[in-house]
Parts: sequence; C-alpha cells; structure tokens
Amino acid sequence: MPIETIFGNLQGLKPSQLKQLQRLYHQRLPGDRITTPEFAQRLAAISTEINQPVCAYLNRRGQVIRVGVGTVRQTQIPPLELPRYGAERLSGIRCIATQSKPEPPNEATLTAMVLQRLDALVMLNVTGTGFQKRGGGVTGYVKEAFLAHLIPRQSRTLLTGATVLKKDAIRYATQTASNFISCWNVSPPLSLDALTQQDFTQLIEGLEEEFRREFVAQEVDRDRDRVLIIGLMTEEMTAQQFQDSLAELARLVDTAGGEVLQTLWQKRSRIHPQTVVGEGKVQEIALTAQTLGANLIVFDRDLSPSQVRNLETQIGVRVVDRTEVILDIFAQRAQSRAGKLQVELAQLEYMLPRLAGRGQAMSRLGGGIGTRGPGETKLETERRAIERRISRLQQQVNQLQAHRERLRQRRQHQEIPSVAIVGYTNAGKSTLLNALTNAEIYTADQLFATLDPTTRRLVVPQALTGQPQEILLTDTVGFIHELPASLMDAFRATLEEVTEADALLHLVDLSHPAWLNHIRAVREILAQMPVTPGPALVVFNKIDRVDSHTLAQAQEEFPLAAFISASERLGLETLRQRLGQLVHYAMASQ
Repeated sequence: MPIETIFGNLQGLKPSQLKQLQRLYHQRLPGDRITTPEFAQRLAAISTEINQPVCAYLNRRGQVIRVGVGTVRQTQIPPLELPRYGAERLSGIRCIATQSKPEPPNEATLTAMVLQRLDALVMLNVTGTGFQKRGGGVTGYVKEAFLAHLIPRQSRTLLTGATVLKKDAIRYATQTASNFISCWNVSPPLSLDALTQQDFTQLIEGLEEEFRREFVAQEVDRDRDRVLIIGLMTEEMTAQQFQDSLAELARLVDTAGGEVLQTLWQKRSRIHPQTVVGEGKVQEIALTAQTLGANLIVFDRDLSPSQVRNLETQIGVRVVDRTEVILDIFAQRAQSRAGKLQVELAQLEYMLPRLAGRGQAMSRLGGGIGTRGPGETKLETERRAIERRISRLQQQVNQLQAHRERLRQRRQHQEIPSVAIVGYTNAGKSTLLNALTNAEIYTADQLFATLDPTTRRLVVPQALTGQPQEILLTDTVGFIHELPASLMDAFRATLEEVTEADALLHLVDLSHPAWLNHIRAVREILAQMPVTPGPALVVFNKIDRVDSHTLAQAQEEFPLAAFISASERLGLETLRQRLGQLVHYAMASQ
C-alpha cells in the first residue's frame, strides 16, 4: 500500500484536493504536543473545502501515519493493523479529526477510540469564514475543540497534563448495554491555544501508569487465555437448549485452561453468512474484548474458514469455534500413542481446509535453490505437507485398528462377554470402572478427563444360576452434543469398542440439568455407528446429588434403569446383578 494512501470516501474529490490530503503525510509535530495551531488550522481548511470530516492519525513521534476522509468510525485503523501491547498500554496512536457540529464526540466516535485504544482523540469543531479563497472554495477555522481519552475502569482521579482533575469536574461516558463499562474522559470545550499547550507526553505517561496499576491489581494470569464466549440463538433451538449449550461451552473452555470473562449472545432468524452474528454485535464483541482485555473469542458453533478470517479482521483478536476447543482438550488429555495419533489426525484434518487466509506469509513464493521461478506458494507447500502427514497418520491408525481387532477376536475366542460403558462426557464412566474393578484410571470433574479406552475384567452373577461369571468392561471416550465428524473418524478405535461390544452400559449424570438432552445426544451418536450396537442398560449416576422430584421423574420415564452413585459406591451390587441379566439377554439374542 503506498505511504500516501488516503482512506475513506474519496468520491467527488478533485486531484488538487487529494494532493492537499496527501501533503498531510509530510507534516511532523513536536513529540510533546497533541497538535499545533498550524496543523489544526490546515485540517480545518481542507475539511471546509471538501465539505467532509477529515481524520489524521499520528504516532508518538509526531508523524502522520494515516489520513482519512469521513468520521472516526469510517476511517479507523483495522484491529489487525494496530500494535498489540496488552491491557496496560495504549496503542501509541492519536487521532485528530474535524466535525462541523459544535458538540462533543458522539458515542460511535468514542467507541471507535476504545476499539483502537487510541492515546487521545481530538475533535476540532470547524466553521467556515464565509470568505472565498483564491481559486475558489471557502476557508475554515477551528472554533473550539474537545479532547477525549481512555481512563482505567477503577480510576477515581485522572492526570491530564500537569493537572489532577476531580471526578465531578470531568464528563464520564459509560456504556452498560452488555454488562461492561467503557470509561473515557471528554474535556469541556477548549480553545485551540489551550489544546495546543497541553503536555502530551505527561498526559500519556500518567494514563499508562494508571492502566499499569489496574493491570497489576487484577493479577492477570498470563498462562490462561482470557476468553469471550459468543452464542447465536436461531429459531430451531429452544431457550433452554441454547443456555445449556453456552454453559457447556464455558465448561469446555475451563477444561481447556481458559478463563471465561463474559458471554455475549444474539438472537437471529438465520446465521449471517460472513460473520455469523450481525455487524452491530461484531462491534460490541470487539469493544468488549478491548475493554476486558480478552485475547480469545470462542463461538458456540462451527465456523467456516472465511467466517474466522472476517471476524479476526474486524475484532483484532484470535477467533476459534467449538470444535477447536474440543480438539485442544483432546490434545492435552491424550496419553497413549494411539490417542496422540488420533488427536493429531483430527487436528490436521480440521486445519487443512483452513490454511487459506492465514496471512501474507502463507502466500509468498518459496526461496532457495530449486524453488525460484513460478514455483508454488507456501500455502500449497504446507497443504501438500499436511496431506502427506495425514496419509501417514491414517496408515498408523489403521495398523492400530488392526491390532485392536486382533485383541477383540482373541477375547471373543475366549467367549468372554464384553460390555462398553458409553455416556455423555463427565457422566462418571471412569469413576464407575474404578469402583467396580479397582482400575485406578485418572478421574476428574472435567469434560473429557480420559480419552483412551480401558478394559478390565469384572465378575458378575449369572442371570439364571447366580454363579460367578467373568465379563469385560470397557471405558470409552465421552460423547458430547454435536460431536465433530473429524473426531468421529479419528477415534474409530475407541468407537469400535462400542460397536463390537456385546452390550452397552449407558451411564447418565442425573445431577446435570440437561440430562434428558444428554441421553438424546448419546443415542443420536450411537445411531450413526456403522454397526448397530448391542442392547443397552441405562444407568443413572450421581443420585446422591439430586432431589426427590428429579429421581422420581427419571424412574417414571426409565422404569428399567438402574440408579447408582459411583463415587459413593451406592447401588453397585444391584448394578452387578443387572449387568449379569444384560449379558445373558445379549448372548441369547445373538
């Protein structure tokens, strides 16, 4: 992009007017001044001549880095082009803008200041003199000005130049529509002389010291992502389903190691094809991320590569979807070689269609001997490398699958019945296996605490004789609502334990408010299996944490179910008897 590019609405401008705007790039202001009378009057003259607002953006060295025609909102710097210093610093850029109305900056203008985290915003109220300039046009001058800047949310006093202003002496503007507050200070009307005499260096140093104190007081944990969760409620879901889904995503983020700062949502009849949510909501998300210091946006639905690209461009913060959060959890939890291979395979398959648009570095031609000339782009090179890696991983997963198949055939040859424990994630499957077989599997009150299948022997009474009988009990990966297809494919080895089992033990967390939805989600996933699983016994877990009404409702809707508490070891003996009956029925029906 040429260094003298003029941004904004250029329609109808004459070449001479464009040259005047381009000459602004040659200006340089003193580093300790917000502006000078000469620069301000020059902006006023150009703005009056073209009859449009003009914005000039300057760095702390006093250099003009961006000139735009239009409002601050229309000419603002895209978030991805702004420096990212963190919540304790400002962007190092100030904006000097003109307007014809003699009023303080409006909310849209102040919001643009917050989004860019500007050092300061100067609004020059410009009026025409009524005298014609030589060669046509009308001269203009600065009648008065307003100075605006950010202030820390917890601040009670504020340094402006060498003066400490009391809270009742400044105008605070707040926005509370989404349970957040953006704090800024807007001065009373200032003469141009008063504005240009402000010590800009002292102002910025005082502001950043205040931000630094607030940042330290908040004790931000840099090891954790600071996350905004975004939900979209469409017509095909009920309010309860929507709230349950958002609550589950918050737990997923927490399990992945993130800190949820706030949840924003929007109700729309259909998804916006470019940004999922509407333009106004995107601006709100960007403002909230800037205000709260969020460094990650998580959407409660799958996003297309173009949607991620558009959102990151407008918000200036990394954007991921629900599937990517689940994949991250799986990458942390995988312990065995099989699990790690399957996680990597799923991640690469997810990444492959999303390579395009990852920045200019992905579209540069390769360098070095043998790569000069037309060649192939770095994007194509990386895509081929990922495809080769996927092919190798697929071969290794197939080998593991064949190995597991041989183990299953050996068990079947021994004629030992097998039962697979299935259920929604965090239903207590591993805890139950530990309680029944002393397996010592890792357990935690987290989603997807274990990924790798674990098989143990369990002695249960035979249905008819009551004699001891051995069965194989297998713990499997937890299911979740809308389990991504890439995970279904990658975790074939785990899911095949389900399809090859003689019977299923469907464990349900009765203490979860959405337990009925969890049952439906698990059954939907089981229905997608290539081989129909065997008969299933529904077992309600965590009965020690529910009230009598919930227990009665479950007993009424599922009269054949078993009720236990794996952690408190309640109802386990009855469960062993029911497992014996389940196995007998499964073997008799084969």
